[in-house]
Amino acid sequence: MPKTANTYQSIVTDIKHGEFKSIYFFMGEEPYYIDRLTDLLLENLLTETDKEFDLSIVYGKDASMREVISLSRQYPMLAKQRVVLLKEAQDVKDLDELSIYLQKPMPSTVLIINYKNGSLDRRKKITNEIEKSAVVFESKKLYDNQLPGWIQIYARSKGYSIDDITAELLAGFLGSDLGLIAGELDKLMIYMPKNEKQITAALVERNIGISKEYNDFELQNAIINKEVLKANKIAFFFSKNTKNYPLVKTIAVLSMFFSNLMLYHYLVDKSPARVAVELGVAPSRTGDYAIASKNYNALKTMNIISLLREYDAKSKGFESRATDSDLLKELLYRILH
Repeated sequence: MPKTANTYQSIVTDIKHGEFKSIYFFMGEEPYYIDRLTDLLLENLLTETDKEFDLSIVYGKDASMREVISLSRQYPMLAKQRVVLLKEAQDVKDLDELSIYLQKPMPSTVLIINYKNGSLDRRKKITNEIEKSAVVFESKKLYDNQLPGWIQIYARSKGYSIDDITAELLAGFLGSDLGLIAGELDKLMIYMPKNEKQITAALVERNIGISKEYNDFELQNAIINKEVLKANKIAFFFSKNTKNYPLVKTIAVLSMFFSNLMLYHYLVDKSPARVAVELGVAPSRTGDYAIASKNYNALKTMNIISLLREYDAKSKGFESRATDSDLLKELLYRILH
């Protein structure tokens, strides 16, 4: 990596200030930031009319690096700068040929390269050359426990707020696709009355279809508090809505909680502030671990983690032909008893 890695925000700031570089190389597992930076560059470099004459978009499966270089060496027709966008660069067979262009890029061209679903091999010479000559940004996937915080930050950037529980509800239901999450949040903001700025669980339930009573986090809360009847009611609801509530996702939510609970058991400082930092959770959620630690000691927690792994395998067809509904009922019984 460069000595000072480029951040998403630093690149956004430069673009908005009209400070452009000749070559941008965006790579990584998370496509959201790659797409956002690319769109922002196109919006600020070319007008709609300019795009008809001075924008070339090519795809890695269909073009060679030599063709991309040839396009990059052409002069602009109307705009001050020509823009060449290479999408799906991970499919380019002769990426090493970019070395030729890096030595002397065209001053009147901005070359944008999107390399998705992975990153460059840093052992290769071409990687070192790209990092020396281009603006490189690596877009990394967020961990599941980072998603609620990201949702809250996104909402604030649009002038709205969302509480911890509702953010967790959205993250648990929508998964880790930031583009999908951002799109759903944008829709919610459109539906909201003009004077309202708080995204609530009720709003989410009405417009996205997530039940605020029957969801993975309410199931988790029922387990934390050993509310057997409530847990089984939610499990029954899930059995009627298996498309929206697949067992593999429920297990993922519970696995994260009980893995954190195991860490909690061995924390010396169990103050809310310390727990929030150590477990990477919102301060408002630290009380759940205090309650759960009384209901599930360290040995029981370890056994539950083992159970979750066992049922995760079964849900994927390993040594089991049981339905998700039956597996969840079994799992809950073994956790709660």
